[in-house]
Amino acid sequence: MKIIRSEAIAFLKEHDNYLILSHQYPDGDTLGSAFALCRLLRRLGKKANVECNDPIPPRFSYLHADLPKQSFEPECVTAVDVADTKLLGSRLNKLYGDKIQLCIDHHGSNLEYAEKLLLDANAGAVGEMIFEIYRDIGVPLDKPAAEALYTAIATDTGCFKYSNTTPKTLRISAELMELGVNVEGINRLMFDLNSKARLALQVMILDSLRYDLNGRCASIFITKEMLERTGATDDEIEGFSSLPRTIEGVDCGITFRESDDGFKISVRTTSALNACEICRSLGGGGHPAAAGCRADSPLEAAYQQVIAAVKKFL
Repeated sequence: MKIIRSEAIAFLKEHDNYLILSHQYPDGDTLGSAFALCRLLRRLGKKANVECNDPIPPRFSYLHADLPKQSFEPECVTAVDVADTKLLGSRLNKLYGDKIQLCIDHHGSNLEYAEKLLLDANAGAVGEMIFEIYRDIGVPLDKPAAEALYTAIATDTGCFKYSNTTPKTLRISAELMELGVNVEGINRLMFDLNSKARLALQVMILDSLRYDLNGRCASIFITKEMLERTGATDDEIEGFSSLPRTIEGVDCGITFRESDDGFKISVRTTSALNACEICRSLGGGGHPAAAGCRADSPLEAAYQQVIAAVKKFL
């Protein structure tokens, strides 16, 4: 059932012992939003923890270094930035996929799996929605919460480069900066800092580049063998999905990332195409400019299937 912000706030005030779930392969929005919400609930006198199916990458440690785990049995399971329970990862989906009471999300493709869904498909990031909850609930943002929300918003908008950046996005970010957010430090950590392993992986990824559909579609591939050869971690893959779209003349960039159960496929498009429509035709979803799906077939079969789907929309 879809609800409005005031109903979500009433729900948050009413319950206790919150388990806040982020999606697998966690990014800045799911983690920043989750930890900002966790801080809010604790300041309201509630107990709250954040859990992710995958290890939280070290570069996000500043989001939770001062938030020790609390001991309690979860009574209210909440998901943030999770459009489908499958995105929780196999472990969390098995434990909590059918027990989520509240979901806060900005994906128009959300499957409405939670008992209550607060959805704003026009929000540049879930971080914007958590900011508005802070404002309406009357709890002033402190610096750690502001840095969590800035991280959420900056990462999901590509440091304010993507089409989901709105005037509201910038106004909220300006308010967060006024609270003393370390913008330079966070931006360097999220967007500019590269490990040697990541750079080695990037060389291999660029070598895998393939063009289709008269050069309007570009694909890259990230295999487990590449990760083993370079020593790159899952965290060091972050951001590569936007790489093919930066190529002149490319309207659709596709990233095929190998996992234990097939391939995670990320689609990034210009305004000429709708990434969400493409991925929906393949059983996935997301945003108009950034979406994803999965394939459990061999790589070449998955590749041909995705290219055929893109061709239908070009």
